[in-house]
Amino acid sequence: MENQVNNTMKNRVKYWYLPLLLGIVFIMMGIWVFRTPVASYITLALLFAFTFLVTGIIEIISAIANRKELDNWGWSLTGGIIDLVLGVLLIATPGMSMVMLPFYIGFGILFRSMMAVGWALEMRKQKVIDWVNLLAVGIIGIIFAFIMLWNPVFAGMTIVFYTGFAFIMVGIFQVYFSFRLKKLRQ
Repeated sequence: MENQVNNTMKNRVKYWYLPLLLGIVFIMMGIWVFRTPVASYITLALLFAFTFLVTGIIEIISAIANRKELDNWGWSLTGGIIDLVLGVLLIATPGMSMVMLPFYIGFGILFRSMMAVGWALEMRKQKVIDWVNLLAVGIIGIIFAFIMLWNPVFAGMTIVFYTGFAFIMVGIFQVYFSFRLKKLRQ
């Protein structure tokens, strides 16, 4: 397991600029969200619905294509059908999509923030001096995710602020992480 993590870290060090580009994109998205709050919320709700639709289609295709290789392919097919039905339902009823948006964004931020904590701890193992800064950004993201999930009514009112802030925080983490990887490469 440790060799797999080290190989992953070596591949990331080799392409240290990819997290930098991703970070710039996240920061630009965060700024756009702050500058256009109403359009951002509607766009996020539609993106949320469309994501379920596309994910369902891809998962159904993947399950059917791999049915001979995977023992439990039926579960993937079932998950794909559920995602597809949810996507169609959310596109057909944009109001429901707007209500569900705080949960979707909250869980997305929680997942990304947990990944940030994991990468920070991996950087600690690699003896990167300021891994604590990366950890702090991940923990802040986890806190914001729990606030959003704990009170979705409040989150619905402030989804634009949280989303813009979260995109910028993830972007800062990615930029900072890329420079740490570049330093580790040297």
